[in-house]
Amino acid sequence: MAHNARPSLSPKDLEEAFIKVTFEEDVAQQGAPAGDPAYDPWVDQASHKFSDPAVFGARQLRKLYPDHSIVLAYDSTVNIFGFPGAIIQPLSPPDLISSVYFIPLARRLSQVPGVLVDSISFGSFRVAWDKYDFLLYVVKYPFGFGQQIQHYIIHDGPEDPARGLLIAAGGWNAQLHDEILVYNSGYWQKDHGLWSEVQKANWADVILKEEFKGALKKDVFGFFDSEKLYKSLAIPWKRGLIMYGPPGNGKTISMKAVMKDCDARGYSPLYVKSFKSWAGEEYAMQQVFDKAREMAPCVLILEDLDSLINNSNRSFFLNQLDGFEGNDGLLLIGSTNHFDQLDPALNNRPSRFDRKYLFDDPDEEERTLYIQYWQNKLKSNDSISFPDDLVKEVASGTDGFSFAYLKEAFVSSLVLLAGYEDDKKPEFREVLNGQVKKLREQLDKNKDTLVPPQSTPVGSVSATPHSSGAPRVQIDQRSVGQPRVWDAAPGPVGRMPGALPAGPSQQAGPSARARAMAGNVVHAFGKSFIS
Repeated sequence: MAHNARPSLSPKDLEEAFIKVTFEEDVAQQGAPAGDPAYDPWVDQASHKFSDPAVFGARQLRKLYPDHSIVLAYDSTVNIFGFPGAIIQPLSPPDLISSVYFIPLARRLSQVPGVLVDSISFGSFRVAWDKYDFLLYVVKYPFGFGQQIQHYIIHDGPEDPARGLLIAAGGWNAQLHDEILVYNSGYWQKDHGLWSEVQKANWADVILKEEFKGALKKDVFGFFDSEKLYKSLAIPWKRGLIMYGPPGNGKTISMKAVMKDCDARGYSPLYVKSFKSWAGEEYAMQQVFDKAREMAPCVLILEDLDSLINNSNRSFFLNQLDGFEGNDGLLLIGSTNHFDQLDPALNNRPSRFDRKYLFDDPDEEERTLYIQYWQNKLKSNDSISFPDDLVKEVASGTDGFSFAYLKEAFVSSLVLLAGYEDDKKPEFREVLNGQVKKLREQLDKNKDTLVPPQSTPVGSVSATPHSSGAPRVQIDQRSVGQPRVWDAAPGPVGRMPGALPAGPSQQAGPSARARAMAGNVVHAFGKSFIS
């Protein structure tokens, strides 16, 4: 049986055939529809090894937008997505790559369990700011031991408008908006929760002698008004105060009241939780004082000074106080329960902490003031009889009580009364005297070891307790249709309030309320884009 011989091909013919096949395959791939022209090149490149993806991205975008200016930026200090002056919308939603994380909401504040935030890995957005329009590309890639967020701002014209956008957004991000800067674990963070707690403080609730309160307020606010006086005397415009004394006697609430008033007058309070840091305590102290110098005039709060300053970091701390770098406009306020345990370099050097305020256990006059404070609070309650002779009786019987012990006597008495039915409820006098007697026995028995009730520290946010047996939250229509929130930060953090553009639907009812609640959360967590 005869077989037809297959024609032989020369090497050149094989090469041309190979080129033809691969070219046609490339054309077929390139002809596939793509919503975002930068999507495929970036995904291809991000799937390979590369040394500088920022350069690759810039080169690719210059090819796609040859007549445009491109400004590269990192978002960590700018926060374009948290800038309320910009309107941002996705350019091609199907091509967005993001990882979703969940932010739970306090049950007492919201009917929805929380919100979802899209952390962007790749995305393109239209940005409108001032009278300019931009394209914004956001990409995330591995960098060192973490990840880098790269922004490309593209404008049809010179790059000056893009730089103006970055300056405006960066300026907004650098400001405080109903927040307090808190330093902890090696980082500064903006804390709206602490700011809210501080707003509750009121000098009327600080039950101290008026001369004492007046002197404290004069030292604090007089300092900020005395820059010219300090300069005329050729002395540095800085000051240090220490609040000391046994726990539970008003240091914390006084510090909150100072922080509230300083914030209202434009002198930012900076709160230090700890000098513990991934880079060491000296690095942390340098960061803290650098920020204080940047924000001055301001007040720097060091609560529990004896625990913050130790043998290993004391020398560097003193260098920051007394060193060559100026501390003009810096008011340093520290507190301690153990003044005697502070190093003499702190408690006996006038140039460091030149004013000291003792918050001691209240004398009878101060106890009377505090009891009258409660008498006034309860005067509208018709079920409680609180005559003046009871004020004198309790004041004379509570010698040695701290303000925290006095508060415990009233709070525990009211809790006990709330548990009685009306026909079996005892007299307030009887219950209060019983609680005073009980606390007196505890105080006398365990005076050397008992830790008295204390106020919540400045840096803590009080929580509302709830039953562990509460029904599990069910996902229902309240969670449907929530605005989408885009985040371009390196991690799931953010405290900067941003604007919340109104969505297209303004229907009434539960869905609208859920949107409004989610909007408040978005405002609090600092994301300004809603899809």
